[in-house]
Amino acid sequence: MASSSSRTELMTRVCWVPLLALALFLGSVRSEPQVPCYFIFGDSLVDNGNNNDMASLARANYPPYGIDFPGGSSGRFTNGLTTVDVISKLLGFDNYIPPYANANGDQLLTGVNFASAAAGIREETGQQLGPRIPFSGQVRNYQSAVQQMVNILGDEDTAANYLSKCIFSVGMGSNDYLNNYFMPMFYNSGQRYTPEQYAQDLITRYTTFVRSLYDYGARKVVLIGVGQVGCSPNELAQHSADGATCVGNINSAIEIFNNRLISLVDQFNTLPGAHFTYINAYHIFEDILRDPRSMGLSVVNRGCCGVGRNNGQYTCLPYQIPCQNREQYLFWDAFHPTEAANIIIGKRSYQAQSDRDAYPMDIKTLAQI
Repeated sequence: MASSSSRTELMTRVCWVPLLALALFLGSVRSEPQVPCYFIFGDSLVDNGNNNDMASLARANYPPYGIDFPGGSSGRFTNGLTTVDVISKLLGFDNYIPPYANANGDQLLTGVNFASAAAGIREETGQQLGPRIPFSGQVRNYQSAVQQMVNILGDEDTAANYLSKCIFSVGMGSNDYLNNYFMPMFYNSGQRYTPEQYAQDLITRYTTFVRSLYDYGARKVVLIGVGQVGCSPNELAQHSADGATCVGNINSAIEIFNNRLISLVDQFNTLPGAHFTYINAYHIFEDILRDPRSMGLSVVNRGCCGVGRNNGQYTCLPYQIPCQNREQYLFWDAFHPTEAANIIIGKRSYQAQSDRDAYPMDIKTLAQI
C-alpha cells in the first residue's frame, strides 16, 4: 500500500489543474453572499448526497465519481463540481450548499439542496432505479425546513421576509423523459400521450409544486430548462446511427416542455412579490455543441467514464479508471456533464453571455433585486 505522503503527492498531481482553473474563475467572487440563502430542487444533475443512504441504483457515492472534488465521492454525479456548486460560489457562499439529508438546523439558514437522483415531476419517474425523492417529496421536505426556520427565526413574518431574499432553483424534467417517456420497456407514457400532451401534464404538475414553494416564501425563483437529453452518450449509443448525431425526437419533445416553462415564468411573475426567471440550459448546451473547442472541449459524444458504445451503454462503474483528459470532455458518464461543462453552464446561468441564456434575467440580476 502506498504511504500517506505518496498518496498526497499523487492527489496533488491529479487535482491541481481543475482546482487552479476553479480558483481563477472564482477569483472575483465577493466574500459576502449576495443573498442570505440558496435552496435547490432537482435530480442527479445537482444531487450532492441525498441518495447516498438509499437502497437505490441512482447513487454516486463511490470512486471515480468525485475524483476532482475536494471531498471525493460525495454523491455528486460528476468528477467535480455541479452547476449549483458553481452558482453557489458565484453568489458568494464560502461553503457548498449541503444536502438536506445531512443538514442541521442552523445550515437551513443559508440554504440546502433537496435534489434527488432519478427524481421526476411525475411520481413514478425513475422507479425502476429504486427509492428517490420526486419533486413532490422535495417540496414537502422544504415545507418541513420552513417550519424549522420559523422556529429558529422566531415567527412566520420574520421567516417570510428572510426567505423572500433567497434564491431558489428548480431543475426538474430530465428524468421524466429519460426515465419515463422514452423508456417503453418500463413505462407506457410514450404510448398514452403525444409529446404535446405529455409536456402539458408535466407543466400542470410542475405548476402545483412551484406554487407550493411560492406559498411557503419563495420569491426569487430560477426555473432551469431541460437540456439536450438526446445528445447524451446513452441516447447516442442507443439511437444514433453514427454515434454523433443527436436524437431528434427526444430533443423536440423536450423543446415543447421548455417553451411551456417559459410561459410559466410569465404566469408566476404576475403574483405579488414574485421574481421568476428561466435559464435556457437547452440553448447553452446547443452553443457548446456548436463550437466546443472555443470552450476548451474536444470530446462531446462519449463519456469520460462508462462502458460500451460512446461509453454510454452503461454508466461509470465503481472504481473504473476514467479518461485522463476529463477537462476536455463534455460528458463525465453516460448522462451527466463533467465539471468542465458544469463550470460553463453554471457561469452562463449566473451571468448570461447571450440574450438567449436567460429570460427575463440571469441569476446575478435576480440576486440584486
